[in-house]
Amino acid sequence: MKKNKYSAPRALVAPTKDTRAEGTFEVLVPVPNRVKPYAMPVRFPTQQAAESWIHSPEGVEMIDETLAKFGEK
Repeated sequence: MKKNKYSAPRALVAPTKDTRAEGTFEVLVPVPNRVKPYAMPVRFPTQQAAESWIHSPEGVEMIDETLAKFGEK
């Protein structure tokens, strides 16, 4: 039987909304019990750089720390 359990994506990349850093990309991490995803405090010049950072050891560690801070793990 298929389980229809929704799981939020681990992290995603979006253009930065801050006009002071226009043209950059940021990593957003969906956290439990929060309406808006948490924006990681790192900006990237390209979308590809942000996506590769998500899978790098440094990125994985920062995302895990963020999820632990909000009570996911």
